[in-house]
Amino acid sequence: MNNLNIVLIQADLRWEDPEGNREHFDQLMTEVPADTDLVLLPETFNTGFPVDPVKFAETPDGVTMNWLKAKAQKLDVVVCGTLLLKGDGHYHNSLVWMRPDGSYELYHKGHTFTIGGEKEPIERGEEALVVELKGWKIKPMVCYDIRFPVWARNGYHDGNFDYDLGIYLANFPSSRIFVWDTLLMARAIENQAYYIGVNRIGDDPEGIHYSGDSQIINPKGEVICMVRSDVEAVVPFSLDYEKLQNFREKFPVGKDWDSFHLLTPNSSLL
Repeated sequence: MNNLNIVLIQADLRWEDPEGNREHFDQLMTEVPADTDLVLLPETFNTGFPVDPVKFAETPDGVTMNWLKAKAQKLDVVVCGTLLLKGDGHYHNSLVWMRPDGSYELYHKGHTFTIGGEKEPIERGEEALVVELKGWKIKPMVCYDIRFPVWARNGYHDGNFDYDLGIYLANFPSSRIFVWDTLLMARAIENQAYYIGVNRIGDDPEGIHYSGDSQIINPKGEVICMVRSDVEAVVPFSLDYEKLQNFREKFPVGKDWDSFHLLTPNSSLL
């Protein structure tokens, strides 16, 4: 299995300024190395969080989706970020997995942060997502999802894991950064997978400060890449699949995991 070349972009976000944010990421993404497979952007990278979905939600054929398509094609990478999307009378905080050929997958954030202003009319998603890239199975999630371990739970069936890499794209405040650090480590350990957290920096008009602290954790719970706090950065890193497999074989805890069925609040059986 090939290693996976990731780029984490830890950036300050312009509040309610989609055009300004797209232009800013245009500049930052000029630093993406040519051998990159996957570029990760923070949650709601084009607007900041939270913002009014009635005013800022776009359609799947809107400006920011077309921008993502253009960036993925130009750089020949998968680009992953979230934005507010609307369709059929519904609004979601949607993670977009955009491929170089213009095809894409959507994951609607499973846990909306209602206590922080992410509320109606934004709806929570009901379906998790696992995608493949270079043979890696990857589970992308969004910010507040990190507090719900069952949503992230890995599976093990006949020697195969449901996923190898978990990702959280976030607007996670510095006041709760201990939670961010702790839960990223926990998710990696309990799921025997690499985990990546990509967070924004800067301040928003609500007076909330974001320090970033984007990082990569190996399945042992060790931080193998840490982005410096409060600094914009474009950080490349290569994930080693052989090390992951060797650890899983040496410590085969997956064989003893509990099996379960997950019921969402709307009683959809996953």
